Amino acid sequence: MTVIVLTNCPSGLRGFLTRWLLEISAGVFIGNPSARIRDLLWAEVQQYAGQGRALLAHTTNNEQGFTFRTHDHAWHPVDQEGLTLIRRPSAQGSVDAAPAPRKGWSNAAKRRRYGR
Repeated sequence: MTVIVLTNCPSGLRGFLTRWLLEISAGVFIGNPSARIRDLLWAEVQQYAGQGRALLAHTTNNEQGFTFRTHDHAWHPVDQEGLTLIRRPSAQGSVDAAPAPRKGWSNAAKRRRYGR
């Protein structure tokens, strides 16, 4: 099984992929071509994607049962002890970062202390 996902790619590339794969949603192609055809399709995608992004996922004989390749993505596959994981770039000034604690007593501590 092979899945190719295109984002912001030329429509001619999408038309080319429909010769070999079925487009089940806008920019999402699925099919079962041979390994040689899959590699040729991926080479064409990389050549003609332009400013767009592409992702290829296909089944293989490994621990996870699949592997994937990316083109012009900020997230990159990284091998960790035989498993392929995704490394996302860290955001500068991320919202998830905990804010620095404020100095002084909290409002709850003040109420407890002086409320008696």
